[in-house]
Amino acid sequence: MNREATIYDIAERLNISAATVSRGLKDHPAINKETKKRIAAVAHELGYRSNKFASNLRGQRTHTIGVIVPRLNSLFMSSVLAGIETVVNESGFNILISQSLEQQAKEKSNAITHFNNRVDGLITSLSYETEDFSHFDSFIQKKIPLVFFDRVPDTINATKIVLDNLKAGYEATKHLIGQGCRDIVHITGNLKRNVYRDRLQGYRNALEENGIPFAEHRCISNDLSEQAMADCIHNRIFNVSQLPDALFIANDSSAAFAISILKEQGYRIPQEIAIVGFNNDLISKVTEPAITTVNYPGYQMGQHAARLILNDISGQNDANVSSTVILNPELIIRKSSLKQS
Repeated sequence: MNREATIYDIAERLNISAATVSRGLKDHPAINKETKKRIAAVAHELGYRSNKFASNLRGQRTHTIGVIVPRLNSLFMSSVLAGIETVVNESGFNILISQSLEQQAKEKSNAITHFNNRVDGLITSLSYETEDFSHFDSFIQKKIPLVFFDRVPDTINATKIVLDNLKAGYEATKHLIGQGCRDIVHITGNLKRNVYRDRLQGYRNALEENGIPFAEHRCISNDLSEQAMADCIHNRIFNVSQLPDALFIANDSSAAFAISILKEQGYRIPQEIAIVGFNNDLISKVTEPAITTVNYPGYQMGQHAARLILNDISGQNDANVSSTVILNPELIIRKSSLKQS
């Protein structure tokens, strides 16, 4: 009673060949409409389910794209995944999503799982911790396409898609300088990752261009968690002889948390301390004041990543050959940084 129905069961019931059933279920034009209707009716009656796994193995494809992200709990990552899913679904593929939780060991485990599940390609944004990229070697050896987005490795020959973070860091810092700020603290993430390293370089370029010396103690690197931000504000910002006149912070949630702490201590934003965040997350629009930020086009980045990997899978591009797509940033100016009207 619990045995799975097969095309042979349908064929026996209708007294036709299994090949005819198979073609009918696939809507083959050689099978007439009446026969297709009878096949569909019996398939429904018997609870028949097509064995896509076996079919995929025969075709050497699973029509599945693996995706590894650092965390799922951000608007940016949700937007990227929505962009990926839209494109791959239109092409008849599915996505298998996992998160590294910012841990190298977890990212490695995820990569092995995707490999063993025979994904046709893998899209990845690296964790904070990742320094060893050997867990991608099996994909490279098997010529399984790899696409990295946002946080990308420098040493792997693969397709990469990134925001121009150097330009974004430069524009954000230049804006603060244009508002009269001279003592700008940059609070950023792990500088092993390209996104934070490039934003720092943009920050430094803007300072240098405007004759402002770069000070090591004015660049603070942490994991951008609430606890890290609280420690940073209380122990690094407040415990100095002179407060900075601006903070350029590497994401909007951290910027919003900084604003709440500063306002609790009686500081006026932006009159005393201007704030610029990053990502254009929803929280940047609902804080008081609303946060000046850099728009991170996650949906478009996801669409680009999906199209690139599908092209690699279809052979339109050479898989595992290094190429980089760079998206242009957009500074969105709101009240948190407007010292001057």
